[in-house]
Amino acid sequence: MAFTYGLYGTAVATMGMLATCAFILAEDTFGPITDNAGGIVEMSEQPEDIRHRTDKLDSVGNTTKALTKGYAMGSAALAAYLLFGAYFDKVAEIVGLPPEEVFVVDIANPPVFVGALIGAMLVFLFASLAIRAVGKAAYDMISEVRRQFRENPNILAGNDKPDYARCVDISTKGALKAMILPGILPVVVPVALGLIMRYAYADQWEVSYQSVGALLMVGTIAGVLMALVMNNGGGAWDNGKKYIESKGQKKTPQHAAAVVGDTVGDPFKDTAGPSLHVLVKLLSTITLVFAALFVVAP
Repeated sequence: MAFTYGLYGTAVATMGMLATCAFILAEDTFGPITDNAGGIVEMSEQPEDIRHRTDKLDSVGNTTKALTKGYAMGSAALAAYLLFGAYFDKVAEIVGLPPEEVFVVDIANPPVFVGALIGAMLVFLFASLAIRAVGKAAYDMISEVRRQFRENPNILAGNDKPDYARCVDISTKGALKAMILPGILPVVVPVALGLIMRYAYADQWEVSYQSVGALLMVGTIAGVLMALVMNNGGGAWDNGKKYIESKGQKKTPQHAAAVVGDTVGDPFKDTAGPSLHVLVKLLSTITLVFAALFVVAP
């Protein structure tokens, strides 16, 4: 009974967090609006004091984005726990035992511990692939911009317009191609782990489902912590650069270092961090759907 009450309380907490979605979406939208406003001000060559105002608003927007992504990650963690419980309910249904007896993950058992390690590793691998995808697409776009400037000097002179469509094409194709592997990982890894453990430890029926359960448990914990670090760290790097610029210290070593930090922080807070809550939910969902493949009755 306590097990059921715990899941019910988690469900209520999840719905409570999701009930604030209108406020969260408004706060999350504030950041890109102020960021784009600053870009428009700079491109239209407005006075410097106007740019200072938009920079302050952009700094606030970075903070609100980090806050709202924390809410998103929190709701994802609670939802993942509910799916985690549903997974063990499905295991209990398959093996014909009460959920309380099945809801056990013994990480002192070596194969189960290996599943936990794979869950932690998967978070770091997924985040690294997302960050690398941003860097590769950015370098491809820089190469394209340099090529256009080199082949058509009239662009810099203001007599011709650049080929914007080509840059958009590079960004779109780069994003789609680079996300193939990160999209496959959370689908293939838990199913492959469950099948391997099922046949490798056929005489120990509990190893397969506990290994996958350990992957879910540690993957969720590591994913939540990694996402929070990336969301807040990326916003802090961005705001650090804006703080240096607000003090009139552009083209200084401090500003150059801050630009490097912001270059790392952007994929942190805008790509890898937000995508981790998708990873956490997808791991639980895939495991629940394919539980019958690697769980056998004793």
